Amino acid sequence: MGRRFTRSTTGAQTAVAEPPGPLAHDIHWADERRTAIGVTCLLYTALLAMDTGFGTLDMTRGALWTGLAVLVFVILLPPRVSTAPGELSTRGLLTGHTVRTDRLVSIRWSDGVAQRMILRDTEGSVVEIDPTVLIRNPAMWRRFDEDTRTSIRRGTLLCGATALRQMAARIDRETARTVFKVSGLQ
Repeated sequence: MGRRFTRSTTGAQTAVAEPPGPLAHDIHWADERRTAIGVTCLLYTALLAMDTGFGTLDMTRGALWTGLAVLVFVILLPPRVSTAPGELSTRGLLTGHTVRTDRLVSIRWSDGVAQRMILRDTEGSVVEIDPTVLIRNPAMWRRFDEDTRTSIRRGTLLCGATALRQMAARIDRETARTVFKVSGLQ
């Protein structure tokens, strides 16, 4: 943590601690939100137009299509992920979760239709995120990587260090590939 000096009205300098680092957000979240809104509106419009065309639109069916559109939006809207020094937070429509990334106990992978990374800290907090959020956001990855290294140094990270190294190697390969492509060396 850096320090800066300020001069008081008496002329004496005092040390003031600077903030520990910036907050990093998922830079693709707004696009994903726009996509969720667009798909929901398209579905809702299509359902209403179809019912109107068939002459079967009434209050009950309108309410049903509205409820279905809201449900589709809730399902499609991804949680907003952000990192700050020592923590990673997710915020959905109604809930938010935060985990201390500098005090992680485990990092587990949940394979399935959508791969998930489940983070648990020493305080028992749990956050579940899509690992591609970290992969496609370099600022978030740097903060997360730095904090997980702190967990490893402290000896709190008992499960998941190997998977974390594999993810770091994958990110390094993709970064190098992107640099070569942009520079014309590929």
